Amino acid sequence: MLPATALALGVLAALLAWPVPAALARARWPRRDPLAALVCWQAIGLAGGLAIIGALLVHGLAPWGHSLPEAWWHWVTRQPSAEPVRGDHWVAQTLAAVLALELLGVLALSGVRTARTRRRHREMLELLVRPGAAAGDEALLLDHPAPVAFCIPGARPLLVLSSGMVAELDGAQLDAVVAHERAHLREHHHLLLLPFVAWRAALPVLPAAERAHDGVRDLVEMRADDVALRSLSGPDPRRTLAVAIVAAAGGAGGQVPDGALAVTGGPVAVRVRRLLAPPDPLPTPARWAALAGAVALLLVPTLLLLLPALV
Repeated sequence: MLPATALALGVLAALLAWPVPAALARARWPRRDPLAALVCWQAIGLAGGLAIIGALLVHGLAPWGHSLPEAWWHWVTRQPSAEPVRGDHWVAQTLAAVLALELLGVLALSGVRTARTRRRHREMLELLVRPGAAAGDEALLLDHPAPVAFCIPGARPLLVLSSGMVAELDGAQLDAVVAHERAHLREHHHLLLLPFVAWRAALPVLPAAERAHDGVRDLVEMRADDVALRSLSGPDPRRTLAVAIVAAAGGAGGQVPDGALAVTGGPVAVRVRRLLAPPDPLPTPARWAALAGAVALLLVPTLLLLLPALV
């Protein structure tokens, strides 16, 4: 039974490594519901890692039992294998261990490095910024002529606006920028990005890793736009936010600290078009179908690994 399980997991891993991420990256519906699309991307990443490591592990332990729990227990307790152990079984075990350690290690290392970088930038900025009453109680003011706005997440988050941004925008536009950055902090978008930063670093030759990182990065910016709009008033909050994004993009480009989330993140032109000509919301049945698909992606490899032990 384990060889069939390994084959099924291998096929699933191959699908999640290329065609499924490619299809989601090309799809139009994520722009209509960034939150549901973010859930799908997280499910693809988790299920893909579980499938490839599970396929290798199941194949490597197949001679020791008819299910993964049984085979693992027999292997750990050094019981004799029921079938001959070939070289490919040892190779599969080694690859499973190496891949698991690499993915988890790179994730931990990326988290530590990002936290250290953010802490260093935070400590430096705290020496340079001052309260900015014109930009709201939460935002701090950085003396810089270019229009810049960003937030540094963490245990002590910072929301920073430059003096150039305050001079460039009116009160409503500044409120829109602050609302966008506040959405990043409140919804912990940096945590949604971290696994895909690690995936890209661990598997740089895999096109899906780059595609997934870019897709998630773009979607968190669209999600922050959507959340910001809910708190904005005025006759045309969408145009207000779009003007603020264009002003920041035209004056600052990418002049933000590493590890920060900026109002100019992601595809600015796409975001501005989406604000000025918003797509129709994703219908409720389609949204639930996307969420159900994400849950199914997580359940399939889990069931493939555990079901043989129950039959």
